[in-house]
Amino acid sequence: MNTHSKSMISSGAPTSQRGFSMVEVLVTVIVLAIGLLGLAGLQAYGLQNNHGAYVRSQASLLSYDIVDSMRANRNAALQGNYDVDFGAAPGGGDQAALDVDQWVNDLARALPGGEGEIRVNANGVATVSVRWNEDRIRGREEALDAGDSAEPTVIVTRTRI
Repeated sequence: MNTHSKSMISSGAPTSQRGFSMVEVLVTVIVLAIGLLGLAGLQAYGLQNNHGAYVRSQASLLSYDIVDSMRANRNAALQGNYDVDFGAAPGGGDQAALDVDQWVNDLARALPGGEGEIRVNANGVATVSVRWNEDRIRGREEALDAGDSAEPTVIVTRTRI
């Protein structure tokens, strides 16, 4: 009997497997890719919300800025020299017109589509409205370019001068 041929015969018992199969690796890569895409989406959403909060803070600060200017020039504010409509350019060369002109320019620079409106009533209560286009922040330019008119975001500040 040949002893060499006996050792080459398989016993039929399963051998232990080492390493990973290609299917396992592929499934792992797919699961990892989906997870990373989800994480990137969350990051982008967080950045949009953070920028939106920043713009709202800027709008609030700018509304308080013009209120401070009106308090510094109270008589002119009570006479209606600070009153301005959305999208209107102030006229005149007095201090009130210069303050409003600077404020309108600051709104346009700091806010996407930023505009402001000021009204002072006979009781000395000032209403300052600031509006801007939130859709530009949210990445919905395509809808706006297609002609959809979105409602602007508006904050209103009321205070006694």
